[in-house]
This record gives sequence, C-alpha cells and structure tokens, in this order.
Amino acid sequence: MRIPILKLRHYLLISVQVDLDDQTALQFQEDLLNKIHQEGSLGVVIDLTSVDMIDSFIAKVLGDVVDMSNLMGAKVVLTGIQPAVAITLIDMGITLNDVQTALDLEQGLDKLQQELEG
Repeated sequence: MRIPILKLRHYLLISVQVDLDDQTALQFQEDLLNKIHQEGSLGVVIDLTSVDMIDSFIAKVLGDVVDMSNLMGAKVVLTGIQPAVAITLIDMGITLNDVQTALDLEQGLDKLQQELEG
C-alpha cells in the first residue's frame, strides 16, 4: 500500500488515509524523499487526521521523515495530530523540534506559506 503524495505549486501534500504498518511507513519515507528531490519541493504538509494510533517504530519513522525532509531543504508542517498520536510521540522522546503543526490541512498550508515567505 502506497500513500499518495500530491504536488501543489512548490509544496507536497500528503493525507495519510491508511493504517500505517512498518512496510507502508518505510515505503512512504522513500517515496516522499524521492518526490522532494524530483520536484525540488520547498515544503511538505503531512495530514495525520485519519491516524488514530501509532507504535514506536512508526513514531520513529515519522520523526525521521521530518528530519530527512529538512535536510533536503523542505519545511514540514504536520496537521491533524490526534491525542493518542501526540502522547505516543512524546512518550517515545520524539519532540519534532522546529516543526510547525496545525489543526487541519488548510491551516497547515497557511503556516507553510507563512514560514516560507518569511
């Protein structure tokens, strides 16, 4: 199962609508990094509204995706983080420093645009 990655101007939009298993998460990581490289994307919005629960491996992969995207020059905004997901991320020690968050995709796009335009 692959997670679709949509391009909008210089941004990539991802809405995770599937249950994240280890293989799907690793495939997503690879797909996203390749897409950032191919498109020269400046920003990424990852919408987690449909994700109710994550395990420690998925939490680590998510943190790695954010760090790797930043290394490639793409700012990341996470949207729609559910309470259980937030708790798991903090319990796992994944703080996601310098990562903007928003309640929904629209607010996430606004934050990303503000961040990139200064």
